[in-house]
Amino acid sequence: MPSPIVETRDFSFSFGREPVLCHVSFTVQEGEVVSIVGPNGAGKSTLLKCLDRILPGGTGSISLKGRPLHDYSQKELAALISYVPQADARALPFTVMEFVLMARYPHLSPFTSVKPADHAAAREALVVTGTEGFADRFLGTLSGGERQKVFIAAAIAQGAEVLLLDEPTTFLDPRHQDDIHRTLRRINAESGATIISVTHDINTAALFSGRVLALKAGAVAFCGPAAEIMDNSVLERIFGKRFIFAAHPVSGRRLVVPEEVV
Repeated sequence: MPSPIVETRDFSFSFGREPVLCHVSFTVQEGEVVSIVGPNGAGKSTLLKCLDRILPGGTGSISLKGRPLHDYSQKELAALISYVPQADARALPFTVMEFVLMARYPHLSPFTSVKPADHAAAREALVVTGTEGFADRFLGTLSGGERQKVFIAAAIAQGAEVLLLDEPTTFLDPRHQDDIHRTLRRINAESGATIISVTHDINTAALFSGRVLALKAGAVAFCGPAAEIMDNSVLERIFGKRFIFAAHPVSGRRLVVPEEVV
């Protein structure tokens, strides 16, 4: 049986004396789509950043493709994992094409310039994400949804096998949320990329993912098939409240519906 593409064993991480992740263990197989959910402050974004070594250190172990995370050079790691941060309003002083081309650095040597193959990879990533029409525009002229799709295009152009996404649809309107989810589904289906995504939306996790990892106070509270989290015996333990459910009108999947506020 092949090694998981991502594996943590008894991993803990602290900011100074404040523990953030506590004895986290889970595996992700190649090609999976996994969502990470949990209350505010549960350690979701911290876990993503530890997987990409944005936050180094911690105890226990993290392995990628059976190899310890700390054994990877930064360039090797960038060729394997790409990270897409939360949407924000940063006005980076680059055109879309310049920004996406910068993601090709794992494939360049220190003294070589961008090659035709790099331009081709960048153009293909823009096409996949539907952003090719923005190639010559500056990032600061794009809407939040358009800019988030460009960040995903850069992650694709990077050529990594694993995409880490930190709340990729936060602050986006429903149309752009749907665009992002369709794009990610297509990337997973066509390239086999492994996707690990943090979300606050339980319904998104249930509809988009094959499996869900739930954190509470930095510890694993649930890890299993997405459909199995839609149960109050599970969700109440994670979020400290009971939920109301309804069947999706098309797929029949169980989803959370808002409570009526009187």
